[in-house]
Amino acid sequence: MKYLFIFILISISQSSFSQNQWVQKDSINGAPRSVASAFVLNGEGYVLAGLDQDGFRRKMYSYTFWQDDWDDEVSIGGASGSGLARGSASSFSLNNKGYICLGQGETNPFFNDLWEFDPISNTWTQKASFIGSPRRSAVSFTIDSLAYVGTGISANGFEKDMYSYSSTTNTWVQKNDFGGSARKEAVGFTMGGQAYVGTGDDGIYTNDFWQYQPVSDSWIQKSDFPGTPRKGAVGWGIFPSAFIATGEDNTFAFKKDVWEYNYFSDTWTQRADFIGEGRSNAIAFVLLDLAFVGAGYNGQFFDDVYAYRRIVGVDDIENKPSFTIYPNPVQSTFSIRTELQNAEIKIISMSGDRINVETSKTLEGYKAIRPNIPAGNYFIQITDVESKITLQEKITLL
Repeated sequence: MKYLFIFILISISQSSFSQNQWVQKDSINGAPRSVASAFVLNGEGYVLAGLDQDGFRRKMYSYTFWQDDWDDEVSIGGASGSGLARGSASSFSLNNKGYICLGQGETNPFFNDLWEFDPISNTWTQKASFIGSPRRSAVSFTIDSLAYVGTGISANGFEKDMYSYSSTTNTWVQKNDFGGSARKEAVGFTMGGQAYVGTGDDGIYTNDFWQYQPVSDSWIQKSDFPGTPRKGAVGWGIFPSAFIATGEDNTFAFKKDVWEYNYFSDTWTQRADFIGEGRSNAIAFVLLDLAFVGAGYNGQFFDDVYAYRRIVGVDDIENKPSFTIYPNPVQSTFSIRTELQNAEIKIISMSGDRINVETSKTLEGYKAIRPNIPAGNYFIQITDVESKITLQEKITLL
């Protein structure tokens, strides 16, 4: 009965959103803050560290979606974490653990340490230090089993180098440099098996936008962010869309505009403005297809939080055709279960190349033959010939 009650709460909360809408949620515990960090772990959002009116902090809080409530969590380093308070740090989650690294503190302008949070033991453990120069205001993102950290500002100035971290081996490896200019306060996030980095401050505020392909360790420039150039924005991805919002622009205005990027068309569309005050250096994380944005600074510190549902709402999802791929991962042949009777089926590479798939009809949908292409992660795209409805799903070829 408890789980039914939780499900009902979640369903009511989700259905209260219409598409392209912001809704205010519970404010973060503790003092209002800026330059905090965030990650998602075991279905909850975590916000930690940051700068408030009294200085840098190492406190952490967790957000439970169905309760719309924040709980106090153990501070970075635990009871022995004196000196670990920081802001402008980088954070990520891997293998059911959370991480924070880099940043700046009261007496240390550039950290290079890495700390791991284990929610089972409720403890922090120091891990292998970042192998690049100590820095702050870097980007971080995860792809499959690796985290990536790079750009930012160090004692040497703006940086553009990138590094991957494996929690399995507790090691860092240098990767190819970011494709744009060296910068700080950019946005970085994952969407559709690739990462995206854009905007930021390289001496002037920027609006360029880049895609990182992990298989080739290469960067490809995509369509520029169409909003005003800015730093301190937030970004997130929910395939096939990515979003950039808020920040301080090149007129020194604190922004509240929201822009959506489409993976397939490489185009941008402006969406409903953020309903809080314009701000920079906010936090953002995604839970259950909702983006949560909050905290930040515009001359005052904030602790408010707002949730955004993208243009595909609950009603659209319920009425939309679906399909299932099995087996997935794929070795040779695979099946596609779908109600679409006249569909065009393609495989799309992470670089956007479209590959035709040889198929035959079955009682449940289609049987397909794996094309002769390299192993890796791809997308299956199914388009109904009559309605032009297009569906897509991630697929792994062995």
